[in-house]
Amino acid sequence: MKRRDFSTLAAGVVGGLSLPGLSLAQGGPQEGRHYQRLSQALPATPGKIEVVEFFWYGCPHCYAFEPLISDWAAKLPADVSFRPVHVAFRANVKLHQRLFYALEALGKEKEVRARVFSAMHRENKGLDSLKAMTEFLAPLGIEPAKFEQAYNSFGVQTKCLQAEKLSEAYRIDGVPAIGVGGRFLTSPAMATGGQRMSELESGQRALQTTDFLLQQLRGGKA
Repeated sequence: MKRRDFSTLAAGVVGGLSLPGLSLAQGGPQEGRHYQRLSQALPATPGKIEVVEFFWYGCPHCYAFEPLISDWAAKLPADVSFRPVHVAFRANVKLHQRLFYALEALGKEKEVRARVFSAMHRENKGLDSLKAMTEFLAPLGIEPAKFEQAYNSFGVQTKCLQAEKLSEAYRIDGVPAIGVGGRFLTSPAMATGGQRMSELESGQRALQTTDFLLQQLRGGKA
């Protein structure tokens, strides 16, 4: 989902894989077609390749991509670190960003992520206010007072600012998107190379492209 499409969708919300045909016969994913190289490389941790998933709870494409990338991330080798980063393209998305980092601060985000996605995309819950969030989370065992404290904490505000800076550094203009090693950016939309395909196929291609980029970084070919 592109940044410019968030206004329309937001209003509605409130109410190593193998896939044949990814130009492998032509040398694998192609720069400028299936992925982009950042104009300036970002700082990296020695011995680790970081993969960042940029997403928004309310994005239907992120919802479709979530099972794929979760399964992929659970099988990563030791030299790869993975973390999701929630974007903040507009006012209500900023609220969802704070929801994400508050849950993360409480150690509950992974536990309830599927429920949050389901609430927005299957139950038509916008979760667009602190009250709506606490009422939704309480039956899941998250105490309203503790959640509100985390939501309003300096630590969560700092995490949100860091997420926005990282999004800007990767020049994110749509989600879901995947940053690889502080050098590359791909996404389900980008990895299709302009072909029309299902959410499943485009998600698989994005992860296959990510695996290709990891190999390039490991081999010093990047």
